[in-house]
Amino acid sequence: MNDVISLALPFFGLIFIGYASARLKPMPAEGLDWINFFIVYLALPALFFELIAKTPIEQLANWSFVGATTSATSLSLIIAWLIGRSARGDAREAAIVAAAGSYSNIGYMGPGLTLAALGQAASVPTALIFCFDNALIFICVPLLMALAGETRQSAGRMALSILGRIVLHPFILATILGVAAAAVGFRPPAAIDKMLAYLMQAAAPCALFTLGVTVGLRHANELPAEMPWVLGVKLLLHPLMVLALLEAIGGFDAVWISTAVLMASLPPALNVFVLAQQYRSYVERASTTVMVGTLASVVTVTGVLFLVTHDMLPLHVFGR
Repeated sequence: MNDVISLALPFFGLIFIGYASARLKPMPAEGLDWINFFIVYLALPALFFELIAKTPIEQLANWSFVGATTSATSLSLIIAWLIGRSARGDAREAAIVAAAGSYSNIGYMGPGLTLAALGQAASVPTALIFCFDNALIFICVPLLMALAGETRQSAGRMALSILGRIVLHPFILATILGVAAAAVGFRPPAAIDKMLAYLMQAAAPCALFTLGVTVGLRHANELPAEMPWVLGVKLLLHPLMVLALLEAIGGFDAVWISTAVLMASLPPALNVFVLAQQYRSYVERASTTVMVGTLASVVTVTGVLFLVTHDMLPLHVFGR
């Protein structure tokens, strides 16, 4: 248990420090713009590039792993959408509920947690899940909004917009550059490599503190009736489906399975709130869901960490 506490306490401690700072010293949310830019455009891209560029290229083309993890996220999205459609009766709000039930906080929380718990062996599955889960959400939410009549864009313009959001995302660009560097064996000059290392080391602390501040600036309003069900899908059902699909396929390294389960156990991403603002739908409820989900994940993620660090995940349920 000491190992779990030594992993979880610093991780959630940084989030709590950010949360407490926002509560004790309220400042305009615009003050986060520069640190968010640093995290999204510099620190986390440097982290993904550095880790992937040092990875043997053959490990990066594990399509069965991508298929299993993305399928689990897709199933979570469908289940959460059905919950939202039943509870809200509004297709636009159901699209945001679908994102809340399937879109893990894989940017700010994912790399820091998986690398701290499992080491650099977790870097490739972390990056693969990040790229393909983001692509899934960036495709599905605009599509659901279009089907709900939210957008008047033509199919071609919408497809180009979705493609641009996927390909030009700084994390995905960094991953693509990392794969290219791994393929040709490229390493940057020593001075640039050291600068990238500095950025990489700053990524997790800054991201976790900023996450806490962002959650602390939100105020919980009336709790949506569907929220317990949605968070149940996100925090419990999603990681269980990931584990079941990976085990059913078989042949995956235990570190990859543990990484995928940890990533799936994370709370709803802050981007759920961003999407709600973008489409002017479910905004206050999305903010509440992200905040409560982040607080609830202290218990659920710590539980998953306990199972992972004590080799207690059921990795051979299908007899392999």
